[in-house]
Amino acid sequence: MRGEATVLHADLDAFYASVEQRDAPALRGRPVIVGGGLVLAASYEAKARGIRTAMGGRQARELCPEAIVVPPRMEAYSAASRDVFAIFRDTTPLVEGLSIDEAFLEVGGLRRIAGTPEQVAARLRERVKIEVGLAISVGVARTKFLAKVASAVSKPDGLLVVEPDREQEFLLPLPVERLWGVGRVTAEKLHRLGITTVGQLAELESATAERLLGKATGAHLHALARLRDQRPVDTARRRSSIGSQRALGSRPRPPEELDLILTQIVDRLARRLRDGDRVCRTVVLRLRYGDFSKATRSRTVGTASDRTSVLLGVARELFAAAQPEISGRGLTLIGISLGQLARADSLTPELPIDWNDSARLDTVLDAVRDRFGTTSVARAAHLDRDPGWSSPILPEHE
Repeated sequence: MRGEATVLHADLDAFYASVEQRDAPALRGRPVIVGGGLVLAASYEAKARGIRTAMGGRQARELCPEAIVVPPRMEAYSAASRDVFAIFRDTTPLVEGLSIDEAFLEVGGLRRIAGTPEQVAARLRERVKIEVGLAISVGVARTKFLAKVASAVSKPDGLLVVEPDREQEFLLPLPVERLWGVGRVTAEKLHRLGITTVGQLAELESATAERLLGKATGAHLHALARLRDQRPVDTARRRSSIGSQRALGSRPRPPEELDLILTQIVDRLARRLRDGDRVCRTVVLRLRYGDFSKATRSRTVGTASDRTSVLLGVARELFAAAQPEISGRGLTLIGISLGQLARADSLTPELPIDWNDSARLDTVLDAVRDRFGTTSVARAAHLDRDPGWSSPILPEHE
């Protein structure tokens, strides 16, 4: 167990909205919503009016009629992310990317050349603000979990160091929602049991927490509440899945439009596989219904593939199986994840090799898009349609 606070969790503040305010000075200091039918991100000025991520666009506008709604610009967000991660890696080689806008950094070995972890964190924040034009909050602690909680508590645009001798003082009074892995359902269950703070959860025996919350969840959350987290900053971890999703808003959409959206998502992910010389075996469909409940369906194929036609066929079968629930409850989000990734050259080809037309078509389309841009060629079914927008496929920081 590490004995000093050397782990940084760096998290960009209101990332998408902050990029929009950076690039358009007229938006600074004003409530900004990124999205349309659904809120993808909100500036702190909009959050102060009660607007939250994943809120319906109509509800958001009712809460804040003067909010400025802008469409997402995923290329701008990816570019800003690359610039920030370049600063991370210039600070320390020990960087573990979590998403497009946050990462862990281990800085314990920099004391002689760069100063204390707090000094390193302060310089990192200054560089991101000056060189990229964005605010970033940083938590410094002995463990990854505590560092992540500290950065969240320090927002916006803050720096918080949790020294080992005051970890309990810092963590135990916090609401249980601060624990990594406590979502709405788990929080409601804990509240019904009269457990509202981390300290109250920590007072339970491990076996009691497992009985109340389930073995895996109970053990995980109880360990965090007792300050047990021995995970190192992992620079070698390679993403085991990639995914993308599309927020749909609340209006009903006809089946053919939903199929187009599903096709767009799979097209993009399959190309990402081929760009990375990878294949996958598992397709996961994620849905959020009109009542905001969620469902996940998955299928694993016998032979790993990077072919769009294969992956789209599986995704369509999963989506067709969910039609009864969709018809009765509505649909507000579609997501696809591709899992069990492997390098394409790690698999032994089956004989005879079938150089089918779909494989050649994928290769040609990839080449055209690489040379002339992602919108240079599209399926005929997409013509004269609203291209829509998707949440980004996260850059491979690992």
